Amino acid sequence: MNYETPVIPALPDWTVILGFFLGTVAGSFLNMVIYRLPRGISFWNPSHSICPICKHKLDWIDLMPLFSWLSTRGKCRYCAVKIPVRYFLVELLCGALFAGIWWQYLCVGDKPLVATAYLAVAACLVAVIFIDAELFIIPDELNALIMILGVSYGVANKDIATCLLGAFTGWGLLWGITLLGRVAFGKDAMGHGDIKLMRGMGALLGPAMTGVSLVMAVFVGLIVGVALIVAQRGKAVTEPVGEEGATEEDFAPPESIGSIFKFGIWYLLCLDVVGVFVPGIYKLIGDEIPDAASEEIDNWKPTVTTIPFGPYLAAGCLVCMIFAGPVQRGIDGYFSQFQGPSVPSTR
Repeated sequence: MNYETPVIPALPDWTVILGFFLGTVAGSFLNMVIYRLPRGISFWNPSHSICPICKHKLDWIDLMPLFSWLSTRGKCRYCAVKIPVRYFLVELLCGALFAGIWWQYLCVGDKPLVATAYLAVAACLVAVIFIDAELFIIPDELNALIMILGVSYGVANKDIATCLLGAFTGWGLLWGITLLGRVAFGKDAMGHGDIKLMRGMGALLGPAMTGVSLVMAVFVGLIVGVALIVAQRGKAVTEPVGEEGATEEDFAPPESIGSIFKFGIWYLLCLDVVGVFVPGIYKLIGDEIPDAASEEIDNWKPTVTTIPFGPYLAAGCLVCMIFAGPVQRGIDGYFSQFQGPSVPSTR
């Protein structure tokens, strides 16, 4: 995909403030998505926002992005229970990402189509980051939406071939890691949600940028993972993962190779996206309808070596979206060194 920045700006520089504001508003909505979606709580019942502790209906003053959390010093206005800092961070991060995308594609450049697609996907990725970091799952609804947005962008940009190749690249990279990890080490190397997420991001970014985003994700994930393990070294285990000190592996045997192939084809054909709208389709492969809203979702305790990869995949994608121009020039410069000397034109 072409990421070259045009020289004629579309909007004045000061409008980046509007982008930041829209991002914080989107972040306020995402806070509801992050809490309700993985727990199976309806968006319509209750239709208004409530405090998850005292269930009190939130007034307009409680829903002002950033300001509401700061004004109450991170406490509920009605029950005085502490509100997690995550609510503030989601709004701040979403505002910053929207401002960055707004600046790159609506102020520095004139690419409203790219800006629209990237803003929508950025919002989805923020939800992915915080849900996966907390609960170690990526809801199928989010992965399906990212895939739909990526394909829609490819169609609108009249570059569906690059879109599909990118989706195939993202799927192939993560599914390949899953298969190789299972064969080589006898363990699950990647979650299914990560495969679906990379597929959708690939549809948006194209094949080359998808590879770069994965490299970034692996690099950041490796650094953070090692830091977490080192930080936990020597600490006493206060709660065993299961009964009588059992570990995760006692309850979760590795996925069979046959299952990896079955679901790999399922995801390649995007039937999981269809399954979001027609859940009964899972009966075709003799599988239960996926239900992320398990009663145990808030009680499951991961081991110290259990690291969600979704947030790092999302971070790699966000970097490639905001800094697409420099990243693309880096890719072009890298591959140009393998080309032979150019032949002067005789024309």
